[in-house]
Amino acid sequence: MKLSFDLDHHRVTGSKPFRIAKVSTNVKKLYKDEAHYQALLAEYRNEISEMQEMLYAHHKYGVCIIFQAMDAAGKDGTIKHVMSGIDPQGVEVHAFKKPTEDELDHDFMWRCSQRLPPRGRIGIFNRSYYEEVLVCQVHPEIVQKYQHMPAEVLKDMPKLFDKRRKDIQRFESYAFRNGMRIVKIMLHVSKEEQKKRFLERIDTPAKNWKFNAADVQARNQWDEYQKAYEQAINATATEKCPWYVVPADDKKNMRLIVSAAILHEMKRLHLHWPKLPPEQKAELAKCREMLMDD
Repeated sequence: MKLSFDLDHHRVTGSKPFRIAKVSTNVKKLYKDEAHYQALLAEYRNEISEMQEMLYAHHKYGVCIIFQAMDAAGKDGTIKHVMSGIDPQGVEVHAFKKPTEDELDHDFMWRCSQRLPPRGRIGIFNRSYYEEVLVCQVHPEIVQKYQHMPAEVLKDMPKLFDKRRKDIQRFESYAFRNGMRIVKIMLHVSKEEQKKRFLERIDTPAKNWKFNAADVQARNQWDEYQKAYEQAINATATEKCPWYVVPADDKKNMRLIVSAAILHEMKRLHLHWPKLPPEQKAELAKCREMLMDD
C-alpha cells in the first residue's frame, strides 16, 4: 500500500522565495476512511522503524527532526503517532520550553546543540533554537530583559535577529558536514482551526491542562508570527537541510505527510547494513559450525 502525492509541494529548499500566505493549511484527504488512514500510518511506522535500525547499524549519521508550529497545531500528537513504532532506545525526544537560568547564561544555540542525537539515533526536537527568531523576534523584550546580552548588541534588534538566522544556517551546514541530518517541519495551522482547538481544550475537562491563556494572547500577533516564520524559513531552507511546511488543519493528513517526509529524508542517506570483512565472515562461519555441532 503506497500513498501517492507530491511531497515536493511541501518541501522548501531555498531554491525560490517562500511565501507563507500562499501555502494552504489544508489539502484534499490522502486517505479514504479511518481504516485506510491507520493502515497507511502503520506502513510508514514500520518503514521508519526499519530505517532507524539500519541507521543504528550503519552508525555514520544522526538524524534530528525539528517540529515548529503555532500553538495547538499538533506537535505532541504528531510525534506520538508517527514515532510510536520506533525502538525507544533509538529515539530521543526533547521538548524545549522556557529557558532555565543556566541556559540563559549560554549562547542561544547552546541548550539545543548539546541535545543533538549521537550517530545512529534519531533526535526529536519539540520546538528548538528557532524559537530565538520566532517568539523572541515577536517579543524582543525577552532578549532585552532576560538573555544577558551586551548593550552594543541590543542597539539594533532587527540586525540581531538577522544575524541569528545566519548563525542557524551556518550551524546546520556545519552539522551536515559532520554527519548530522536536520529535518525541519513546520505544522502550518490556520487561525480558524487554532481557535476551534483552543475552544475544545477549554470545553473538554480532559484537555483543560493543555490550555494556556498566553496562547490566546499570542493570536493577537498572528501576522507577526507568520512573518517571523517566513523570514526564518527563507533564511535557513537549503537542499541539504530542508523545511517541510505541512498543512495541519487535518491532523490525519498532517501525520501522513510528516511520516512521508521523515522516511524520504532517511532514504536520502542511502543506508545499508554493515559489510563484514572476510576474516569476520570466516569467524561467523566457524561459530555457526560450532553451534550446529553442539
